[in-house]
Amino acid sequence: MQQTIYLVDDDAAIRDSLSFMLGQFGYQVQVFADGMSFLAHCPLQQPGCVILDARMPELTGQALQQQLLQCDSPLGIIFLTGHGDLPMAVEAFRRGACDFFQKPVNGKALAAAIDKALESSRKVWEEQQLQARFNTLSPRERQVLQLLIQGQTNKQMSEALYLSLRTVEVHRANTMKKLGVHALGELMKYTPLF
Repeated sequence: MQQTIYLVDDDAAIRDSLSFMLGQFGYQVQVFADGMSFLAHCPLQQPGCVILDARMPELTGQALQQQLLQCDSPLGIIFLTGHGDLPMAVEAFRRGACDFFQKPVNGKALAAAIDKALESSRKVWEEQQLQARFNTLSPRERQVLQLLIQGQTNKQMSEALYLSLRTVEVHRANTMKKLGVHALGELMKYTPLF
């Protein structure tokens, strides 16, 4: 899946030069002149990376980061600013930023940070997808899932849950369908959710 890099900076010259530089590294870049247009047009629940300027009119980079946190966006955040300081960087990292750079930035260092942010974003997004599918399970289906992960057979689950074998089979089939898995081994990724 090609993940997009979003660049949010109020300086047109910075947007142009960074877009060109990042294009040389093979990234697909979408640019925004302010945080409000970014929020209005970016798919916030998809994986990707957003490069934020800290000082922008109306909505600062820090305020935009807060909005992304509030909507539980999986986007990886990199700050790139000409007006950064240590307390600002510490606060950005504390709130989950992947990296923090001062302008001008070294292209290779930024590309490495982007790759790291994209990987982190993809992992967060996958965890969110697992949680969303897990949340569709009924309490009984969660019990069946837990016993399946423990390696119990339908007969053992039937005895443990005081259900008929047929009822266990139905719950097991529904659980597998809701989670989108076809083999028991795929269920192991749900273990951390218990």
